[in-house]
Amino acid sequence: MNRFRQKRDYFHFLKKVRLSFILFIALFFLFLKGIGSVSNTTKEKQLESLNDAINRSVIHCYCVEGTYPPSLSYLEEHYGLVYDKEAFFIDYVAYGSNIMPDVTIIEK
Repeated sequence: MNRFRQKRDYFHFLKKVRLSFILFIALFFLFLKGIGSVSNTTKEKQLESLNDAINRSVIHCYCVEGTYPPSLSYLEEHYGLVYDKEAFFIDYVAYGSNIMPDVTIIEK
């Protein structure tokens, strides 16, 4: 009789281990999904912040000098614009000194 009881306890132990393993895997995948979500939100906020900084710098240059900046490098040199060049590509097209430039920011 004791022999059957030990075998049953062993199978009961295996069920608990399997349940714990499945629960651990499920929680691990939920954790990874949460980290990915935070990463995407951070990238979106960086893009929004960069867009605001460029627009602010362009308008500030126009207010101070009376003309829009001729290039993006001009904003970097004279107005202290700093951004991560490995994460974002900025297409800056200036049409003239009295027309606001077209700025497109692309995430790499």
